[in-house]
Amino acid sequence: MNLIFATNNLHKLDEIRVLTHNRIRILGLSEAGFQGEIPEEYPTLEQNASQKAWYIYNRLNQNCFADDTGLEVEALDGAPGVYSARFSRIGELQYPELDVTEGNIKKLLAMLEGKTNRRARFRTVISIIVEGQETQFEGVVNGTIASVESGTRGFGYDPVFVPDGETRTFAEMNIGKKNKISHRGVATNKLVDFLNL
Repeated sequence: MNLIFATNNLHKLDEIRVLTHNRIRILGLSEAGFQGEIPEEYPTLEQNASQKAWYIYNRLNQNCFADDTGLEVEALDGAPGVYSARFSRIGELQYPELDVTEGNIKKLLAMLEGKTNRRARFRTVISIIVEGQETQFEGVVNGTIASVESGTRGFGYDPVFVPDGETRTFAEMNIGKKNKISHRGVATNKLVDFLNL
């Protein structure tokens, strides 16, 4: 069975392939012959995951899935949330001189400076479309935002996110450890169960 993952993010693609134990062939967008960006026009993770999955399904006419992930910080009223990937490019505090990921982290830490509540959660929603039928799965991991970056593994906000029950950030963990407890791991395990892998 081939399944297209509607993403251009190679880090996400690698994580998903590990989580599915290579029991099915998961194709990235470039491998599936799709070039270009996918729209993300909605205010919720659920809507964006659905939009991305249907966008690719309708163009390639193949079973596919998409995810949308957000970091939700209590002290920031749930921000950056659905805008997590481009956080440093919106609003008043921007860092155009930095790589977008570096800017995202710098902005997050600046906005949390002096705040005692550093509680946060990562949330992933996966939307899969098989033969024209859509199903969604959610994965959540709670934790805190560290005051400084630690670790070189992972991607995105991993260097500053410490999951509950751990003393290390996601970026300090190997992919196997992270996948056991991560938001994407939880959602993907539900996807694996759905596919009976």
